[in-house]
Amino acid sequence: MKTGLILVDVQNDYFPGGRMELVGMEKAGKRAGKLLDFFRNMDLPTFHIQHLSIRPGATFFLPDTEGVELHRCIEPVARECVIRKHFPNSFRDTSLASEIETAGIEGVVVCGAMSHMCIDATTRAAADLGLSCTVVHDACATKDLTFAGDVIAAKEVHGAFMAALDGAYANLAATDNLIAEGVSSVNGN
Repeated sequence: MKTGLILVDVQNDYFPGGRMELVGMEKAGKRAGKLLDFFRNMDLPTFHIQHLSIRPGATFFLPDTEGVELHRCIEPVARECVIRKHFPNSFRDTSLASEIETAGIEGVVVCGAMSHMCIDATTRAAADLGLSCTVVHDACATKDLTFAGDVIAAKEVHGAFMAALDGAYANLAATDNLIAEGVSSVNGN
């Protein structure tokens, strides 16, 4: 099965000093970079997803700012596809599905940010399109959320969303395990 890597929103605003700093984004970014190196070495397709906020009142990922730029840990090279999106689902109103189909990809490895938003939406959409999905849980990050007056720690948010995706929509893997086992282990092969 041909597999591609989808790097979702690994952008400056999510890193320290950005407008929407996430918990653990530096570690997740390093792991995403490690995955990118692995896919490059295996000569497998990669798709860099870049969110541009165009909705009124948006506070981060604003066009023409440093924060919207892809982070240096996953900087694309000339042959790699960069897809800009405006919604949490990386497939919505983008060319991602057609790029994946053209490349003959049947399975995707997903990582990036935020676990509870764009990773969740993108993974579910990929599964709904019939793609076999693997989410690299330690190469994803999120933030604390608030519900009914309670603060839910980022670790709990991340865990809940990974648990919800596991099995029904995706296999979960750790970066080092996926790399050690090789691409043949991805997506249940």
